[in-house]
Amino acid sequence: MIKILFICHGNICRSTMAQYVMQHMVKSAGISEQFYIDSAATSYEEIGNGVHPGTRNKLQKEGIYCGNHRARHLEKTDYDNFDYIIGMDRANMQNIQRIVGKDVDSKVYKLLEFAGENGDIADPWYTGNFDVTYEDVVCGCRGLLKEILAKTTL
Repeated sequence: MIKILFICHGNICRSTMAQYVMQHMVKSAGISEQFYIDSAATSYEEIGNGVHPGTRNKLQKEGIYCGNHRARHLEKTDYDNFDYIIGMDRANMQNIQRIVGKDVDSKVYKLLEFAGENGDIADPWYTGNFDVTYEDVVCGCRGLLKEILAKTTL
């Protein structure tokens, strides 16, 4: 089983969007039983809160199921429990390192790396633009899934 954990600041916008987009992609490919996909936050601000309405609305508009995920905090033990830990921006990456320590097993990535880009996924909490965030998340998730499929025999 391939375990992926998406990370953002509060775990109510970007990381949950990536979680549900990736779950949709693997389900559409008929390989969802080979994956465990979750998301978490680097801050404690939103812990226990549900998916942001803007994320929920955008996913619904795109025909992607959005469950009842509740924000949770990234824990040091998550490093051992996941194969991929995917941050959304530079600040997330710094906070991931602060929480889990050194990435000795090369598990930590920024999502847009998988799209061949070095940029950040914009936080729609501040921008209000869930469409742009969605486009970037889809691009990154496609690249991530392509890389996983190239490395494994699913």
